[in-house]
Amino acid sequence: MGEVNDVFSQEHIDNLPGKMAIGHNRYSTTGSSFLRNAQPFRASSILGPIVLAHNGNLTNAGSVRHELEKQGQIFQTTIDSEVIVHLMAKSGERDFQSALIASLRQVKGAYSLLVMNRDKVYAVRDPNGFRPLALGKIEDSWVVASETCAFDIIGAKYERDVKPGELLEISESGIKSFFPFDKSEESLCVFEYIYFSRPDSRIFGDSVYNMRIELGRMLARQSPAEADIVVPIPDSSNCAALGYAKESGIPFELAMIRSHYIGRTFIEPTQKIRDLGAKLKFNVVESVVKGKRIVVVDDSIMRGTTMRKIIKMFRNAGAAEIHVRISAPPTIFPCYYGIDIPTRSELIAATHTIEEIRKYLRVDSISYLTIDTMLDAVNRPEKKFCTACFDGKYPCSFDAVSESEDSQKYLFEEGNGEYY
Repeated sequence: MGEVNDVFSQEHIDNLPGKMAIGHNRYSTTGSSFLRNAQPFRASSILGPIVLAHNGNLTNAGSVRHELEKQGQIFQTTIDSEVIVHLMAKSGERDFQSALIASLRQVKGAYSLLVMNRDKVYAVRDPNGFRPLALGKIEDSWVVASETCAFDIIGAKYERDVKPGELLEISESGIKSFFPFDKSEESLCVFEYIYFSRPDSRIFGDSVYNMRIELGRMLARQSPAEADIVVPIPDSSNCAALGYAKESGIPFELAMIRSHYIGRTFIEPTQKIRDLGAKLKFNVVESVVKGKRIVVVDDSIMRGTTMRKIIKMFRNAGAAEIHVRISAPPTIFPCYYGIDIPTRSELIAATHTIEEIRKYLRVDSISYLTIDTMLDAVNRPEKKFCTACFDGKYPCSFDAVSESEDSQKYLFEEGNGEYY
């Protein structure tokens, strides 16, 4: 548990023998933050050792797990990924790859997987392609990562994306590609471009940086403002704000400074911690904003509480006018495919009008991108995106969830065995 550099010393790394490895730096969207839920998940079975790392969210994990437990299966964690291993072990297949395919045919939802046994690594992406998965090469070795910026760190070359519904078998003899699953309509997560991925990555074949610049440009065309400066909420909206400034001709200023020692506030577990995090995380450069009409660009608003505190900081620093521009549509629905967007009752845009949000934030104006404008900015003719968090059109079914519970972090409620 904790930051990678705090957990793994050079001594730990030196004591890891072998010619293959998988790893996972994970924040939980299903299963609470306990050490036993840390991935990669490891198990011994009739198929031999199974080691698994999963990015995404299985939308039928609750019902599958419930059925398996009724059959006598004993689970060691509360993560959704563990059902894959149990389904493999009981598949009746003796070949590892066949068991993996049989297991994945019984689950729904988002998964970019790395699965390892004694002599092979399998990289698999769900048929919808919700989450990214990239293939690279370093000298004679193959590497797989959720983001291509990981390749840059180790000097690997990006080769291509693992395709939706593709299973790659990587071994000493080379790499083999299979497409063993029924085809589904492509549903790439547009939120990867808006917020989640790093701007120095290529996601779904395109530069995240370029996509965010274009989102900002489209935002300036759709929702202009008379102002003196454009200010990003760092760091995830820097590119969108730069795009807004380029298109509008309004000067770009880094009038807010972010501490890089504080994590992402929207995924913190309680409001009290999120509030403290916002105060520690951001500070305004008063000399830049005092007496100025400012356009504040952010990539999204979830609960609205952090943005309200940020606006108050700008007011206290002497901003004359504040116009908020969001480089995404209003987030109205939760995500069940691997991004920890809260329940509808917590999402401010699900329970308030745009004018009510403006009044709550205490700003002079606010505007979001429309869904059509967003898709015009990021779309390519050959790509289809999941926009469920904006329009509620979920491309893949999911188990019923209780709106009174945090269905992402606690799909399996700790301790009492109830499923939502």
